[in-house]
Amino acid sequence: MFARGRMPVVNWRNHIESLPAVLRGKPCIKGTRVPVALILGFLAARRTVAQVVDKFPVITEADIAASLDYARELAEFEAIPA
Repeated sequence: MFARGRMPVVNWRNHIESLPAVLRGKPCIKGTRVPVALILGFLAARRTVAQVVDKFPVITEADIAASLDYARELAEFEAIPA
């Protein structure tokens, strides 16, 4: 579990990749076929980090933190009006 309830600080680019040959390019945890959207869905369903890691033993707590950071960055995206 995260130390003192804190998420590790990670750069999502070190944990997430999007490859056309893997799940049609959906963002996944590097070296796996676990999509970021699936991880975020489990967290949105109020699953704990430990439960997500138990369900997908190929991922780490840092991968989960990276998924959240990835989502944060997408939410900050601003479209420039034409």
